[in-house]
Amino acid sequence: MNTADAKRVLEAALICSPQPLPLSEMRVLFHDELSSDTLKGLLSQLQDDSAQRGVELVCVATGWRFQSRPEMREYLDRLHPEKPPKYTRATLETLAIIAYRQPVTRGDMEDIRGVTINSLLLKQLEDRGWVEVIGHRETVGRPGLYATTRQFLDDLGLASLDQLPLLDAPGQEARLMHSLGQASDAQQAALPMDLLPPMAMDPAPNEQPKQGE
Repeated sequence: MNTADAKRVLEAALICSPQPLPLSEMRVLFHDELSSDTLKGLLSQLQDDSAQRGVELVCVATGWRFQSRPEMREYLDRLHPEKPPKYTRATLETLAIIAYRQPVTRGDMEDIRGVTINSLLLKQLEDRGWVEVIGHRETVGRPGLYATTRQFLDDLGLASLDQLPLLDAPGQEARLMHSLGQASDAQQAALPMDLLPPMAMDPAPNEQPKQGE
């Protein structure tokens, strides 16, 4: 198969796949006759080919996918006027803490935020597929250790946690997650960070300051 035909096959598979495609699945397309390096070269060419188009080819945590460019969202939103779920400031701040301090326990999060965290808040993040318990701290009560998932990275259009903006001062998680929310993907799965005021770390409604605060 020549390069042009291989690119057509690869492009079709990427466009039709409902989920990002890892290199291992791409190799199946060609009966494992193309190496990973060859596939990466073809992917690079596809990225160049789409440079002037409304979609872009990106690598996220679970593989490669085509998605609309950020500047297209204004127009695409008109096709789906219903708004995605909104998350409270408390939810987004907690998610930011997990993303930047992971693995962390619920107690760690409460110490950082200065308020008691509602169990339903963490369940909401787990149900959305953004966080999970990856183990337990060997201390009294063996509290669960929370970390973000690959789905979280996919929804933010990131390949790894290394692509999160660097912290340049303590307590900036909320502001950085607010900025990160601007990088929404074509599937509109990104976090609706627009409700989060920069650096707003005061207790949200229905949250109580920790005793002794």
